[in-house]
Amino acid sequence: MKQLQIWNNIPNPNIIRVGQRLVVAKHHSSENYVPFPGKEWFASVPNSPVIVMMGYRLVDEGCDCYPDGVEGIGPRWDEHHRDSYAMWQRKLGFTGADANGVPGRVSWDKLRVPVPVEGG
Repeated sequence: MKQLQIWNNIPNPNIIRVGQRLVVAKHHSSENYVPFPGKEWFASVPNSPVIVMMGYRLVDEGCDCYPDGVEGIGPRWDEHHRDSYAMWQRKLGFTGADANGVPGRVSWDKLRVPVPVEGG
């Protein structure tokens, strides 16, 4: 339950809104990666540790449009995340609307965003 709170920025675990999309983990061999949360999740301008982990992975992949490198990676989805993700999509060979910076399932799964850990 605590991990769900962390991943989804839920201050009170007793309050979950009807229709709210939650990020949950699934296992991939010995490592945990965040499953694709859906384009709607990104459209909701999430504020989540998942966004920070995604940013770290983008930097690892050489797709860094953050103003201060890793220090510029924040938990709220913004234009720096979108620009970095678009760079990742282009690195994968996507073009046009497929490289608009909004994650899709294929590019997200290839990025392999690790599950955030409490306190880290």
